[in-house]
Amino acid sequence: MNQLNLRHLYYFWVISQEGSIAKASEVLDLAPQTLSGQLATFEDSVGGQLFSRERRRLVLTELGQLVQSYANDIFALTGELSETLRLAPSDRPLSLAVGVSASIHKLIAFQLLQPALKLNRRMKLDCRTGRAEDLLLSLKRKELDLVLTDRMPQSEEVEDRFAVHPISSSTISLFAAPELATRLRDEFPASLNRQPLLANAIDAPYFQKLMNWLTISNVRMDVVARVDDSALIKVFGREGLGVFAAPTAIKDEVCRQYQVEEIAPVKAVTDQLYAITRNRKAAHEGVRAICGSEPSGDFE
Repeated sequence: MNQLNLRHLYYFWVISQEGSIAKASEVLDLAPQTLSGQLATFEDSVGGQLFSRERRRLVLTELGQLVQSYANDIFALTGELSETLRLAPSDRPLSLAVGVSASIHKLIAFQLLQPALKLNRRMKLDCRTGRAEDLLLSLKRKELDLVLTDRMPQSEEVEDRFAVHPISSSTISLFAAPELATRLRDEFPASLNRQPLLANAIDAPYFQKLMNWLTISNVRMDVVARVDDSALIKVFGREGLGVFAAPTAIKDEVCRQYQVEEIAPVKAVTDQLYAITRNRKAAHEGVRAICGSEPSGDFE
């Protein structure tokens, strides 16, 4: 099958919906003989029988069910497209594809996306998480409109391919279950020495800065687990397994959602976030809203 005839696929799809050629011919305003011939041509092109006849009713074969599943998706999309095109341009939903580095806390990512979601226009958001390198490759291929990341791209990438928009920064705080947090507040940061630490398994820049700060402060913590999910690391912390770090900007939500307490902020360590686009002046309304946003909380 070199090329699928979409008209024949549509005829097949209507027949599958109506259950007979006679009923489908009324819907399509075609003679039953013509429609039957079109169906036979389509079956030849796909290399198999699409219907079997049971008690005067057409029943899909296994191949027919497979083709129908694809046809359902195709014609649902075309129907949606037709409805969208009937709208005035200003009323049409705006599609926005955003890549979010896996090392960015999900609460932070949500805050950064909010300005686009609050526009006076319907937004269809496609949000993907992954490694910054992979997301930037998708941005280059025009599969994404924007990438949110916590690391600056290589200088040659910035010059040749991307525009970088610093959008927010936050100090880092340390958190733990209430009993452990209460005990560690006294004589901070010396109190952290030999205490259990839940490490971020993803190469998050702020975590490396935190480890450097601990070294400078003559504090050695015991890494008891490495976790690559920002939500799971907080659950471990809630259960008293150790201390974990998160941006101070979301401390209230972290404490409320995971029933933990802040031990103390580490003002020497910051988490800088960037929005990466293909062009300095973005034409996309949602991209402009994100890049020009002023996040709340302790963001600077």
